[in-house]
Amino acid sequence: MTEEKQMVVIIGGGITGMTTAFYLQKIIAEKQMPIEIKLIEASHRLGGKMQTVVKDGFTIERGPDSFLARKVSMSNLAKEVGMEDQLVHNSTGKSYVLVNDVLHSMPGGSIMGVPTEIGPFIKTGLFSIPGKMRASADFILPRSPGGKDQSLGQFFRRRLGDEVVENLIEPLLSGIYAGDIDELSLMSTFPQFYEVEQKHRSLILGMKKGTPSQPKSPQNKGKAKGGFLTFKSGLQSFADAIEAKIEPKSILKGHRVEKIIKGSKRYELYLNNGETINADCIVAATPHKVTQSMFSQYSFFDPFKSVPSTSVATVALAFPKEAVKKDIDGTGFVVSRRGDYSITACTWTHKKWEHSTPEGKVLLRCYVGRSGDETIVDLSDDRIIQIVLEDLSKTMDITMKPDFAIVSRWKDSMPQYTVGHKQRLESINQHVKAELPGVFLAGSSYGGVGLPDCIDQGEKAVKEVLDYLKMND
Repeated sequence: MTEEKQMVVIIGGGITGMTTAFYLQKIIAEKQMPIEIKLIEASHRLGGKMQTVVKDGFTIERGPDSFLARKVSMSNLAKEVGMEDQLVHNSTGKSYVLVNDVLHSMPGGSIMGVPTEIGPFIKTGLFSIPGKMRASADFILPRSPGGKDQSLGQFFRRRLGDEVVENLIEPLLSGIYAGDIDELSLMSTFPQFYEVEQKHRSLILGMKKGTPSQPKSPQNKGKAKGGFLTFKSGLQSFADAIEAKIEPKSILKGHRVEKIIKGSKRYELYLNNGETINADCIVAATPHKVTQSMFSQYSFFDPFKSVPSTSVATVALAFPKEAVKKDIDGTGFVVSRRGDYSITACTWTHKKWEHSTPEGKVLLRCYVGRSGDETIVDLSDDRIIQIVLEDLSKTMDITMKPDFAIVSRWKDSMPQYTVGHKQRLESINQHVKAELPGVFLAGSSYGGVGLPDCIDQGEKAVKEVLDYLKMND
């Protein structure tokens, strides 16, 4: 008698859902488990924000352009799907902060805006003398109250003062989440800063002690590997490689799960085309508001309704090299909110990622949209491009129109981990475990927004599924 297979449905075909499907399928095949999987994606493609445009010799990312090399789960997955040989480190170079229409070099020794070397901090024109004196209070201030969540802004303003926060920390940290650092949760975004403060009291001294010294070798100057990785063929090629390893009959594109009901023995998933799929186990790798909508009859998901998501856009501009008269030595800059600029950052992609741009060409990638300033994302392509070019003209002497421009909008795509996020999520997961056993949440809305963070959550979901089905050794 053939053993009846258990059905695991993974909802959402971004990197989290794909990771879950890939690793689960691999273990099922290796151990000959009686499990069937189904990966359901509402759109007609897999890969989520990993979208690449290859045009006229350029390789242009519409969404994320890289990932942190030290977070190895993505490199491991690349090896699993045969993409390891396509990995490439970014080129290192100066980066800047744009404050009061002036590009200031990022102070040497600063880690996510926290100074660890006194000399560069004293010499920088980013801060006034009173601002520097206020930052030095970090050496004598007491620790934060133990265990209590607070906003990133509150934490850093208390330790280093408003000026360091506004001119350096905010442009760096808010760019990662496109959020308001006075709303974002310290414990859910950068808990390591809290841990350093608790251990060393002084954030500056603690960060300095925790930073490995870099060997200063003149002959190695400019040859150091960057801390980021991407794929020469583009991030979309990575998504394609993962998809190619997943059994085609397990993938269902262009179908949206509208409602999920817990039956007496299994879950019933109602699709937008009228079909119903039964599942023993579900991984919801979907944005938090989509998850709430699918489980709308369960009130414990209601807190997700009030969790904001920010809309952003990227603008890629391709030029001939001679169009940019002011060639600045570096790889890009972030922008302080204090200035009259719509762009939040600009990457000189042709310098940061040399493989992305043909010889004799320039590729600039700018970012617009952030918490409290999202209306620009709804403007026409032509208007957004015009605004970006006007902003760039204040710092770079660009004498020609771009050969082409690509605007990519990401509506409500950046989940905001506001203060209390960790506690809210823990409460929801406790209710899910008690009332919806066999349902698991994973993805950028929950446990980290970076690509490796999402892969980590996908791997965790695989273990949770197998534990629930009692098939994990």
